[in-house]
Amino acid sequence: MGLDDKIKNAAEDVSGKVKEGVGKMTHNERLEAEGEAEQAKAKVKKAAEDVKDAFK
Repeated sequence: MGLDDKIKNAAEDVSGKVKEGVGKMTHNERLEAEGEAEQAKAKVKKAAEDVKDAFK
């Protein structure tokens, strides 16, 4: 996995955490769900990249 991909995945995870937190504070279920979805997406990408790295 390239460093750029790692940085992008980490940024997406952090962005998701922020959105989820803001959604919880403002009782905005849509924003909270978007944050959770972004975090899940970042985790899936990281897992896929970890598998790629394992086979190198």
